[in-house]
Amino acid sequence: MRIARTTVDGTPRIVVKDDASVRLAPADHPDDALAAIESVRSGASATWETVDEASLSLTAPVRTAGKMIAVGLNYADHTSETGFTQPERPLTFAKYTTSITGPNDDIVVPGHLTQNVDYEAELTLLIGRRCGGTTPATLDDVAAYTVANDVSARDVQFGDVQWSRGKSFDTFTPLGPWLVTADEFGEPGGQRIYTEVNGETLQDDDTAEMIFDVPALLAFIGDGVTLEPGDLILTGTPAGAGAFRDPARYLQDGDLVVCGVDGIGELRNRVVVR
Repeated sequence: MRIARTTVDGTPRIVVKDDASVRLAPADHPDDALAAIESVRSGASATWETVDEASLSLTAPVRTAGKMIAVGLNYADHTSETGFTQPERPLTFAKYTTSITGPNDDIVVPGHLTQNVDYEAELTLLIGRRCGGTTPATLDDVAAYTVANDVSARDVQFGDVQWSRGKSFDTFTPLGPWLVTADEFGEPGGQRIYTEVNGETLQDDDTAEMIFDVPALLAFIGDGVTLEPGDLILTGTPAGAGAFRDPARYLQDGDLVVCGVDGIGELRNRVVVR
């Protein structure tokens, strides 16, 4: 099952897709992906309007999140290219949820704040039920998977020392295009993950190459921290990020950035410097 969001006459609407059809939730359905999953499983979505997928302009598949937790240096080849020491345990940081934007929306760069903007394709988890804290979080707690671009202002990131602000400017977390439920996506390891900029492939790896796999990340992040339904976890990016190329390849005004994970789909975002 796949879940997305669109707008119809200015109103957010849920979209569900299965092998048979693409259906649009009624306007009074909650603007909530987890509620949509329940509507499908209960059979309530069977009467929803069937629509042409090509007619839809998808927005971010979640409106917001209670927490958005990201993982750094989680692919050995990426860690090596940065010059950092491979972490002995997951390195986590927060991204502000106001940075979430749609799969085809512009990445708007505040040019007075940064000139070194980078891309990072990441497999992303949507938590489906309360877990963690004193109860270990597991794969069973993941409702769906999607793609994120952890857009990073490297000059701000490294200038601040901590990472959150430079990775959280408005529009710096393109998300989507679909949420793919765990039963359809399958094992989170073994999926191609990639980034193209203006048609040139700059990241190309496999999610099986994570240093800490998804079960290990869930166990670590949820240890002592309660995860709530709707929380998002970005699981790290592979080698090929622009800051660590020779010469560096930072995003420029007008660039088209495509980030994808096989089995989910692609983000296609244009860079606009203002």
